[in-house]
Amino acid sequence: MAGRHRLLLENAQQLVLVCGRGEEYLLREAAASLAVLRDASLVVGLDGCIKAVGQADVIRNQFSGATFERIIDCSGKCVLPGLVDAHTHPVWAGDRVHEFAMKLAGASYMEIHQAGGGIHFTVEHTRKATEEELFNTFKHRLERMRRAGSTLIECKSGYGLNLETELKMLRVIERAKQSMDIGISSTYCGAHSVPKGKTVTEATDDIINNHLPKLKELKLSGEIHVNNIDVFCEKGVFDLDSTRRILQAGKDIGLQINFHGDELHPMKSAELGAELGAQAISHLEEVSDEGITAMARAKCAAVLLPTTAYILRLKQPQARKMLEEGVIVALGSDFNPNAYCFSMPMVMHLACVNMKMSMNEALAAATINAAYALGKSDTHGSIETGKQGDLVIINSSRWEHLIYQFGGHEALIDYVIVKGKVIYQNERCGTMSSY
Repeated sequence: MAGRHRLLLENAQQLVLVCGRGEEYLLREAAASLAVLRDASLVVGLDGCIKAVGQADVIRNQFSGATFERIIDCSGKCVLPGLVDAHTHPVWAGDRVHEFAMKLAGASYMEIHQAGGGIHFTVEHTRKATEEELFNTFKHRLERMRRAGSTLIECKSGYGLNLETELKMLRVIERAKQSMDIGISSTYCGAHSVPKGKTVTEATDDIINNHLPKLKELKLSGEIHVNNIDVFCEKGVFDLDSTRRILQAGKDIGLQINFHGDELHPMKSAELGAELGAQAISHLEEVSDEGITAMARAKCAAVLLPTTAYILRLKQPQARKMLEEGVIVALGSDFNPNAYCFSMPMVMHLACVNMKMSMNEALAAATINAAYALGKSDTHGSIETGKQGDLVIINSSRWEHLIYQFGGHEALIDYVIVKGKVIYQNERCGTMSSY
């Protein structure tokens, strides 16, 4: 196939497709045996999409007359899909390292929250920060996430709790969407906590009557494009009725429902999400058996966050039970001031050790299933013809080293690629070449 193309990766020891037949997601049995090619190559076109995947000799013959902007010899290396982080809070100011010390001394999440710490501490600092300050720290965090292999990231607002600051955060996320080589799914999370001085009902009414109409207006004008709506459905925060009202109002203006549920107390959030047609629900440490059944039936993804359960010393989400019941299990880092982890390889490792997932299941959960949780599995999450050329190349003959080497991704990842363009290159691989 003659012509000019953006990228050729050739002679990979393992090329981990994850999916091979256009699946939207993988359930337990399919996730247990991922599609992997050996001695394989792939081509990404000038449009940033994958044009061909197959055995190295077949691709070599098929593209014998072609030219490429970049060729990378992957002999002895593994190629995987770019990782997808399905839950993050990366736009904020202030630092809560002092709260980590409080947690270690025995203070609970809600005790810190009620003492004026937690979300309200971050809200105070984020309201004071300029848009430029927020963008610069956000950009730095995204760059660290990319270096750890993440190429599609869900990014929430939620540290404003008033319309002005929520919009400031969403503009920062929109700016990164437009200016950085990384995929972003943006989430309005104005119902992250009840603002000081307001009741739950007043906060809910403000979101429905003021915040969401403004988001709809800005979407129509092309200024801000929000993908998802989120609510922290929790005892002492937004109750089930308020959560229902906000999520339904968000759905009515075209936002996907993707919210926090059943984290610290059983709230019947999973049942509510299934009823409303939620794309995904996060946390679920306290989910009921009925909620698990409802999510499986509704094809509502469970975004599990092993970092949060680890840092807050909560009981781990029931990943095994969810997988066995037919739930679509995805993973996220929950990066935020309370759970400071950029690394999806570390998240996968924790999922395997603490939630008893297999390495295959963890990789599926951090690729195709995480993409599904964001409504993006038609374009992301696997290495298949027609999908976006988002890829990670690791310096190992077996892909499992990305999970096995706990905290070792910085030495292991050679290249991170978005739309066929190298956006991170390990210094051992030479200098970055420009286009």
